[in-house]
Amino acid sequence: MDIESARLLGMGLAVGLGVIGPGIGIGLVVAGALEAMGRNPEASGKIITNMFIGIAFTEALAIFALVIGFIIKYT
Repeated sequence: MDIESARLLGMGLAVGLGVIGPGIGIGLVVAGALEAMGRNPEASGKIITNMFIGIAFTEALAIFALVIGFIIKYT
């Protein structure tokens, strides 16, 4: 295996495994928000705001994994 193949494999593994966690996390955040809105519809404004903040923080982890993948590939 040459170095370029190892870099591509490393990038694929870093990004692939690094995105699994945030994907599951976003699903859990949205499921919890929908359940909370179903139980208390009057508080849906606050719940939606907090849901989007949680999604943004969780998605940042996936972006970090992508950046690490690019670092592995191009260095």
